[in-house]
Amino acid sequence: MRNWKSIVVLIAACFAVGSKSFSQATLSPGDRPDLMPLLLAGAVPPPAHDSAARREFQIGEILITGNKKTKDFIIKRELPFAAGDSVRLDELVEKFKVGRQQLVNTRLFNDVVISLKSFRGYTIDIQIDVKERWYIFPIPYFKPVDRNLQTWADKGYSLSRINLGAKFTYYNTTGRNDRLRLWLITGYSRALQLSYDQPFAFSDKSLKHGYGINFNYNAQKEVNPMTVGNKQFFLRADSIPHANKFLEEVNSASLSYSYRPHLRTRHVVRLGFTTVRIDSAVWHANPSYLTVNQKLKSVYPEISYSVSYINTDYAPYPLRGKMGDLTISRMGFGQDLGVWALTARGSQSWDLHKKFSYTLQANGTIKLPFDQPYTQHRIFGYGDFYLRGMEKYVVDGVAALLVRSTLRREFANFTIGLPVRSRSHDRIPFRIYGKTYGDAGYSYNKNYPDNSLVNRMLYTAGAGVDIVTLYDVVMRFEYSFNMLGQQGLFFHFKNDF
Repeated sequence: MRNWKSIVVLIAACFAVGSKSFSQATLSPGDRPDLMPLLLAGAVPPPAHDSAARREFQIGEILITGNKKTKDFIIKRELPFAAGDSVRLDELVEKFKVGRQQLVNTRLFNDVVISLKSFRGYTIDIQIDVKERWYIFPIPYFKPVDRNLQTWADKGYSLSRINLGAKFTYYNTTGRNDRLRLWLITGYSRALQLSYDQPFAFSDKSLKHGYGINFNYNAQKEVNPMTVGNKQFFLRADSIPHANKFLEEVNSASLSYSYRPHLRTRHVVRLGFTTVRIDSAVWHANPSYLTVNQKLKSVYPEISYSVSYINTDYAPYPLRGKMGDLTISRMGFGQDLGVWALTARGSQSWDLHKKFSYTLQANGTIKLPFDQPYTQHRIFGYGDFYLRGMEKYVVDGVAALLVRSTLRREFANFTIGLPVRSRSHDRIPFRIYGKTYGDAGYSYNKNYPDNSLVNRMLYTAGAGVDIVTLYDVVMRFEYSFNMLGQQGLFFHFKNDF
């Protein structure tokens, strides 16, 4: 009798993963008519001499609907099961959960439902329903040149510090989760980027190998040649007599190869080549800005290897699971530049009781040798490497560690319907979280020790509200306190891993 009850629970759980009721399963009368009453009631009995936990079912068809663009085999690549596999019902519950998690983290779909479709004796068919996202984004570009909104606000929200242009991104270009990107930006800076990433090479039937190509040109009218008072000090071309129109120009190209042997792990090898030129005004401000031997031009190759692992419920805003990556790189092999760099990131999230979750995150980097030009000292305050509450400051160094701790509670989870006829965009989901947090960090700086935030412990704390919505958008409102006795409200438009 206990076996029968356990089977009912297992079957119901399988369907709960896909958010569908068991009444949607179908079974033709000719398959197993003796099981029809029990099947409709939510149970399938094992043979009298067998137990439910030991009885294996064979996966028959895997039916996919809703994917107008994405290839079927790309979706099946993310599943922890395949047609012909033998599985127990208790295993299927977890496999459905993993499959949905993997498909959500491809960022190709707004919604994913995996469910049992039918039983044919001891063969089971599986149904996968997806709602595809929009993949083409021709977006006007309007963005301050400053590191974040806080530093732009310190300069009075000046419209003269705005970059204008257009970004064209075509996700899932051929239906293989590839991406084509073209950026044309002008205004205060000038940038041109053309890249194509193909994670599943066309000639690779195993779907384990991929490649990427990238070309980039960037020209800056304003350059940050040094740090003064824990903040960036800038030179502007229009304020320097006889200076070039652009104080710094960068040309780069790279080719990458990726290998993904399993569902959650990816390896990438990248080869690149970069040329950097600076105006003499930058050199006069800091002769060691570009190279340790004080040159106006640097030409160097770069090779890097990285490995990443993602096993979390939702990568843009994880509430449970773990993810991380590690990169080792070499920049330059001559006198201009010679840098060994090791960077590692990792996070673990726990789904706690009563809508609470906790995330612990650690980021670290080290560059060898420690004698490096100024451009290789940028750590805290650049990109996503910062303490919450220290957004207005930068901290230079050649080795650093950052630890973040965040406790969240979900306060609301709802959707707003849209008056449009669209299967995949008829509603906008919202999740709202309250949170408290604490950050700590340390940066070691050998060559530029004059700023007060280097070579000392840094720590901050605060509370805030996160709003998570469509297309991985995360709006963060945070009120933070730092070890300098300062406090303030900060806004971010993404979740920093």
